[in-house]
Amino acid sequence: MSLDALLSEIRACRACVGELPEPRPVVRVGEGTRLLICGQAPGRLVHETGLPFNDPSGNRLRDWMGIDRDTFYGRPEIGVAAMAFCFPGTNPKGGDYPPPPRCAELWRKDLLALLPKVELTLLVGGYAQAWALGDRMKPTMTETVAAWSEYIADGVLPLPYPSWRNTAWLKRNPWFEDEVTPYLRRRVAGMLAS
Repeated sequence: MSLDALLSEIRACRACVGELPEPRPVVRVGEGTRLLICGQAPGRLVHETGLPFNDPSGNRLRDWMGIDRDTFYGRPEIGVAAMAFCFPGTNPKGGDYPPPPRCAELWRKDLLALLPKVELTLLVGGYAQAWALGDRMKPTMTETVAAWSEYIADGVLPLPYPSWRNTAWLKRNPWFEDEVTPYLRRRVAGMLAS
């Protein structure tokens, strides 16, 4: 199957009808994707606009990457494929529900197989880290991100989720912006320059 054909199937997917507020898959990859961003699931603004990371979390992620909005959406080297492609709904206790595992089970393996140019995958948040790293994930997301250099040889970089909810985490862990962010910016700049 071609990438275009698979993306058409993903965008037409309604496997979670009745379980989600409204299935509307959001995925943005292409044959030229070299940097793949894997978050957990689209938020409400992303669901409404169809643009991944089209929200304050996206602003913070782009800052970490050292790029602007036009570059993020305009460069074919950058792709986004979350663990779940549809907005899972808002939890009354705060935040969004976690990504339903069915989406990754249905689509992830086939999609990744059709993205052979990916050099670096950003594992944004614990759900993406757990799926991609399996038993290589550390006991906590913080420990996993702190061990980021262990995963680089495998082409993955674990990151915290860039939500405002993690602002306190960033303040408690200044090493992230001192060590990880500069590395990420260099890698992104290199991919976009070549």
